[in-house]
Amino acid sequence: LSKAGNTYLRYYLIEATSHVKNHLSEYAAFYQKKYDEVKTHQHKRALALTARKFIRLIFGLLANHQLYSPSRVSQS
Repeated sequence: LSKAGNTYLRYYLIEATSHVKNHLSEYAAFYQKKYDEVKTHQHKRALALTARKFIRLIFGLLANHQLYSPSRVSQS
């Protein structure tokens, strides 16, 4: 996530991603992979990259007018 744009929206997306990674194993695994890749600012960097992945999911669901379904996501 770039720092340009609405800071409040960025904050809430990061907060939402924090909760998503606690409840969905795919996002938890991605977060852990990114956390292990860097030496400094591990949590912030991993959470920002996980938020980017989460945003792609949100935009995909909105563009296709679909509801979230974990089984559908894991197949693609």
